[in-house]
Amino acid sequence: MGFVFSKSMSDSLKAQQEFMAMNSRLQLERQLLMQNQMRERQTAMQIAWTREFLKYFGAFFGLAAVGLTAGAIKKKNPGVLLPIVPLSFIFAYQYDMGYGTLMQRIKGEAENILDTQSILLELPKGPLTYEDLEKIRKSKSKFFIEK
Repeated sequence: MGFVFSKSMSDSLKAQQEFMAMNSRLQLERQLLMQNQMRERQTAMQIAWTREFLKYFGAFFGLAAVGLTAGAIKKKNPGVLLPIVPLSFIFAYQYDMGYGTLMQRIKGEAENILDTQSILLELPKGPLTYEDLEKIRKSKSKFFIEK
């Protein structure tokens, strides 16, 4: 009788452990999916913001280019056009960010760094540990009394 009861408990415990492992895996997969969705949404917001900024900056750049060109013709001084140079670089960067391939190039460079130069990603003094955090917390706490 004890053997049957023990075997039943053992099977039940095994089934519960399998369920916990499966549930843990499912929870991890959901968390990874959620983090990826959040990252994608943040990137989409960044690109959308860049595109919106480009509309306003494009209008400013166009008006500035027309105004500076008119000023250069009126004063017969081509030096008046000089501000167009840095403005054009800003405009080109924003356009590339919003509609071009800048994000793909950044992603490619990030993958290259991860693959070939991972030493650059290491934190100073190594990764943060629980012990490090406790030491910092204790040193900053006014109420902590060491025994």
